[in-house]
Amino acid sequence: MAQNILNRYENYVKLTDSDIELCMPYFKLESSSKNCVIEEQNKVPEHLYFIANGYMRLFYHDNNGDEITTLIASPNQFVTSFTHFIHETKSPENLACITNCDFYKIERFKMVELIEKNENFKKLSLVIFEQSIITTSNRANDFATLTAELRYKKLMEQHPEIIQNVPIQYIASYLGIKPQSLSRIRKQIIK
Repeated sequence: MAQNILNRYENYVKLTDSDIELCMPYFKLESSSKNCVIEEQNKVPEHLYFIANGYMRLFYHDNNGDEITTLIASPNQFVTSFTHFIHETKSPENLACITNCDFYKIERFKMVELIEKNENFKKLSLVIFEQSIITTSNRANDFATLTAELRYKKLMEQHPEIIQNVPIQYIASYLGIKPQSLSRIRKQIIK
């Protein structure tokens, strides 16, 4: 975990060996199977997760009972229902493993304790939450300005690992379209 965090965030925060030594006991390594819901909707999110292996998603059920995917997270990313985690409010979203996953998790109160103890981890946590805001803002902007085909092409360019490892129904839901529409888009792109 430590090396993955160092590599991913080295442009933002320089964690020292002592920073890493301090923070490692706060994180607990766990594994979960494909399709397992690890944080349930209508509950306060208890943990921040760092994905070591696998893919996760945040999703909710719309008025028709359909699952709407709001985020797909890849290895070496932090994930939770960020706004609700920060404010300790009930989240309408579930956090589930798309594939078998290995992840590190930290409880909110332990994260706060770590932030208070370590300036570099405080900086890192700000970067993590800023990136969450940017991701949400970019997604909203994409829905407002791009067609479904352009949203898919952007996802292909920026996150090809998602296209290769995540089932089409979750990708379609994330893009705001039906799987049949995504299949048509994919066929048109291949031509």
